[in-house]
Amino acid sequence: MIVEGRNVITRAARWSAVHPWWAIALWVAFVVGALVVGGLTGTRQATNSDLSIGQSGRAAAIARAGGLQERAVENLLVSSWGGGRLDPARAQAALDDATRGLRGLPGIASIGQPQSAPDGAAVLVPVTLAGDPETAADRVQPLLDSVEASRSGHGDVRMELVGAGSIKAGLNDMLSKDLGKATVLSLPVTLLVMVFVFGAIIAASVPVVLGLSSVLAGLGLWGVASQIVPDPGPVTQFIVLMGMAIGVDYSLFYLKRQREERALGADNIDAIEIAAATSGHSVLVSGVVVLVSMGALYLGGHVAFESMATGAVIVVSIAIISSLTVLPAMLSRFGRYLDAPRVPLVWRLTQKGGVKPRLWSTMLKPSLRHPVIALVASVAALLVLALPALGLKLKATGIDDLPRSIPAMQSYQRLTQSFPSQSDTHTVAVKVPPGRAAELSSAVHELVRGALADPLFVHDPAPVVRTSADGTVATVAIGTQFDSGSAQARASLDRLRADLAPRTLGAVAGAQFAVGGSDVAYDVDYRANVMDKMPWVLGVALALTFLVMALAFRSVVLALITVALNLLSTAASFGVLALIFQHTWAEDLLHFESTGRVVAWLPLMLFVILLGLSMDYHVFVVSRIREAARGGLSLREAVEQGITRTAGVVTSAAVVMVCVFALLASLNYIEMKQMGVGMACAVLLDATVIRIVVLPAMITLLGWKTWWPSRLARQSVARAPRMPAVVAAAAASAAARSSLPQRP
Repeated sequence: MIVEGRNVITRAARWSAVHPWWAIALWVAFVVGALVVGGLTGTRQATNSDLSIGQSGRAAAIARAGGLQERAVENLLVSSWGGGRLDPARAQAALDDATRGLRGLPGIASIGQPQSAPDGAAVLVPVTLAGDPETAADRVQPLLDSVEASRSGHGDVRMELVGAGSIKAGLNDMLSKDLGKATVLSLPVTLLVMVFVFGAIIAASVPVVLGLSSVLAGLGLWGVASQIVPDPGPVTQFIVLMGMAIGVDYSLFYLKRQREERALGADNIDAIEIAAATSGHSVLVSGVVVLVSMGALYLGGHVAFESMATGAVIVVSIAIISSLTVLPAMLSRFGRYLDAPRVPLVWRLTQKGGVKPRLWSTMLKPSLRHPVIALVASVAALLVLALPALGLKLKATGIDDLPRSIPAMQSYQRLTQSFPSQSDTHTVAVKVPPGRAAELSSAVHELVRGALADPLFVHDPAPVVRTSADGTVATVAIGTQFDSGSAQARASLDRLRADLAPRTLGAVAGAQFAVGGSDVAYDVDYRANVMDKMPWVLGVALALTFLVMALAFRSVVLALITVALNLLSTAASFGVLALIFQHTWAEDLLHFESTGRVVAWLPLMLFVILLGLSMDYHVFVVSRIREAARGGLSLREAVEQGITRTAGVVTSAAVVMVCVFALLASLNYIEMKQMGVGMACAVLLDATVIRIVVLPAMITLLGWKTWWPSRLARQSVARAPRMPAVVAAAAASAAARSSLPQRP
């Protein structure tokens, strides 16, 4: 908080500015140390056991207890190129050649017998891998290479290997390439935006360098943290994108204020201290809001939310520290060299600090002159945009939702067309007390007989029963020929959970049973968990945000405004998500195939991320409005000056975020695409409609009550005569400078 005299923020800034080499050296040592420690520990990846949830998780645990966990199986598929009947002799020759090569590889547990498709268009041979099925994706490449080598002598048939391991390996390869490209592109895009903001190469590079160093340190410390909270996949990429967006924005706000103060006549050290007391305060408040909103994800009840929250807390904390410590040192060290080398035309445009921004003033006029009309019209437009969110449909990403650009998914599509039983499988797991093995066997037999009589399940091949050595644990794999996202697939799961399993297995005294599976069951359980936890996560995130804003600005009304604006912009972005991804009209535009649903984890994650990110410029803008009001302007004039004088930096910060998130929207993976579109739309709405129309209209309507119950709310309506923008800015800066003790 800003208080009379120097506080911890300004003292840290002054020490760094006076001892720049020490501050920079300590920062470099911290970043290098974090990378070294992270390299030594590595990043622990989440296993299927870590990701399990609900009844599907219990089924997997029962199976593991009896040593019956699912084995890693790849399918050697031979089919005709045109889709017609397969020549038996050619198919057998290809299979013999391929299986001969596979048998010579280590890590193969068994190779099954050939199975012909009902239409005679394909033959498959199951290949069971030895070892932990969790690591199958890391060990499948030699098998793929072997089949590729065998393929060269059998061009008259299509021969391919497909299974969970090869699909996951293909997905990992695609994600690595796509996210690597997005990460690499984010650096030049961010640097280009900064060049247009500052008009000088060194000044533009400072935020980028600090953002990058925060990301590197965050990745190192995440390696340590992942030993406790494992990485389910995208956390490292999330740290990169979140760290660059947050780190650059924080540095941008600080650097812009320092340059502004220097332009108004302050020397370098004074300018740094004023920037620390004003923008530094905004950075701290914004950062705390990000931390508490992301921290609410720990209530999400799943390792994916916990890992994302941990990664965000780490990188945002580092970005806050870097902005408040090493950034003042860099500004002090570079001094006047920050403005070199200059980009001629861009430099002249950035130096119009004393000119009232006509564009932003013009855009603000409707909100300031007709606040009721502006507020009603803008809120109505956002609510209309949010309407599709009422029909938002959620689904955990399953195998059917993966991009068909992955070669293994094209093979999988051909596999399920020829062998419908491979589409999805429910796994019923049951454990009984010792001495009831015979009863278990009888109950399992009844379960299988019921499944064979039900049209919701595949009858050929019949359900596969496996029993533990002591006879007390059994699993039954029951196939369904329906896509995982279909109503029939969910109906088949309900039939097992609500009828067949309780009626048969439940009749055994002391039996523990559950129905799971990798697709349908996991999707149902995951969505149920999200819907159950969502009110708690959102409620806690909003409550903590309200508390931080109320304490930071000593205003309950302003805190309520902040919560309302965030709910409005987030609801609108949810509406955009539903509008785009639950329909097909944008498929060609964004290059995706609609699943008719939004990824189940996205609304929860998107809400807390946006709640934090929007605070970047919300706190910055509100702080400048309050500063101008304290400097003697009327509230309407303070709103105009606060928004117009921050419009450039807020726009720049929003452009950085939108560009970074738009890179996510360009990826093939539907989860990343939906996240990128949702975040980019929300930031865009927040930086334009919310900041230029809704916020000023609300403050203008509420007047000085906006700051209740702080002392500013008790200011007289009769204010000092209106001052020109430059004079008002100088007065506000002088007020900020006067709150700092004079240097000896």
